[in-house]
Amino acid sequence: MSGVLDAVDTNPVVIVCGAGGVGKTTVSAAIGIGLARRGSTVCVLTVDPARRLAGALGIDPTHDIPVQVPGPWPGQLHAVQLHAATTFDALITRHATSDTQADSIRRNPLYRSLATALGGTQEYMAMERLYELHHSGEYDVVVVDTPPTRSALELLDAPERLLRFLSHRVVRALLAPTRLSLRAASVATTVFLRGIAGVVGGELVEDAVEFFRAFAGMQEGFAERAANVQELLVAESTSFVLVTTPTIDAIEEVAWFTEHLSSRGVRPTAAVVNRCHPSFTEDDVPELPGATGRARDQLEALRAVERAAREDAQVVALIARRFGEANVSAVAMSSAPARDVLGLGAIADELAR
Repeated sequence: MSGVLDAVDTNPVVIVCGAGGVGKTTVSAAIGIGLARRGSTVCVLTVDPARRLAGALGIDPTHDIPVQVPGPWPGQLHAVQLHAATTFDALITRHATSDTQADSIRRNPLYRSLATALGGTQEYMAMERLYELHHSGEYDVVVVDTPPTRSALELLDAPERLLRFLSHRVVRALLAPTRLSLRAASVATTVFLRGIAGVVGGELVEDAVEFFRAFAGMQEGFAERAANVQELLVAESTSFVLVTTPTIDAIEEVAWFTEHLSSRGVRPTAAVVNRCHPSFTEDDVPELPGATGRARDQLEALRAVERAAREDAQVVALIARRFGEANVSAVAMSSAPARDVLGLGAIADELAR
């Protein structure tokens, strides 16, 4: 069983997934450091709403420009926090036929709220930002730190959901160049919009119509880009790394995650079993009948740790069998979370084993 870094070393995109609270953000940063140590130019993109990666790497999370992280490695490490709104603005600018069209969309009072309300917008913007970084030509590897597992799967589905949205008959009617008002829209569309107006008010609906009018002509560019993003996600060169902890629930999580990835035509590349109990001896802790007081307590504590370490090792072995050919790394728990490059580097060492 080789380490996770060996599994992702030659892949240009690494997507790190896992349930909440398993140390996924820390592992993402450690993978970035490990690859930079091997000479790669790496960018770590976090969509973690808690923004823990920014704190661990000492970067400013208030903007979406990658910042280089200094460290003792031959490669380069950059890190950036996702700003979905900024990414959406850039997408509008890219596909608009003119500055006037782009400005019209941005001035629309419904633009931000509508973008937020559309299911999967945050997830799609994460994948759009990944696509931008990957195709910028500046990085050998882009590592993506995702939200908890099911949200990560929503990241995979986001391009397809955008394509479905753009092909919806109501949206097509609103975007059609010959239908520039509610009165000229199809009967079905008019009924649909009047129904919404009865709930949220006519002014809001008119804002929505104006938004789609401004958007007209851009849908083909959006659809083509979404298809390109989807192609990148399912490419064989894209790695998926699952982060979990050594519990029985973790085995079920691995099974669930693997099944749902497979249904999308994707095979997981590696797994990280985080926060495993360390083992200090390969032998059984000896019994000392005469031990009393502090010595007795220390021996009992050592026995408890060794029992937990062996149980964790069994879980790691089960996960390795479940993953088959995928690489699995076990990372020992620490007395304190990794909050700097030095601590993250120690985790990177374990991911290399």
